[in-house]
Amino acid sequence: MTNQSHPPSGWYPVGDSERYWDGLAWTEHVRAPAAPPSQQPPAVDRHGLRHQAHPAQQWPAPQPQTWVQPHPLPVGYVAPKSPGLSLLASFFVPGLGSIINGDVGKGLVIMLGYFVSFLLVIIIIGIFGVVGFWVWGLVDAYQGARLWNARHGFVG
Repeated sequence: MTNQSHPPSGWYPVGDSERYWDGLAWTEHVRAPAAPPSQQPPAVDRHGLRHQAHPAQQWPAPQPQTWVQPHPLPVGYVAPKSPGLSLLASFFVPGLGSIINGDVGKGLVIMLGYFVSFLLVIIIIGIFGVVGFWVWGLVDAYQGARLWNARHGFVG
């Protein structure tokens, strides 16, 4: 004789209903299938705010799309630099226009040279440096913006 283990006792689905298994044999007890547990109302936290179910439980899963939504701008799009804005920035702070154009190293050299020359104004030679670095900053800011636009395909 073999020792067989039987499923535990309980209600089991049979067709469109459920039947009770006592652990050894089926009984005559039959019932309608148990209804799935209803969703619990949203919980209320200690602040009195109601919590809703996770959005993934509320909405069906998204279906895969066969088309790709176009971007409003092409990938890698860059805005043109404004030579006038760069010139204006360098008018007030020499070297700032070059920094705006992306030439940070050159802009810092112009800015540092201007401020050192400004300190050397006490000695007459500082005046030439101030004017020279200021004009260099203006010209480089304007030309740098135009060259940047030309490299990136902007005409004008």
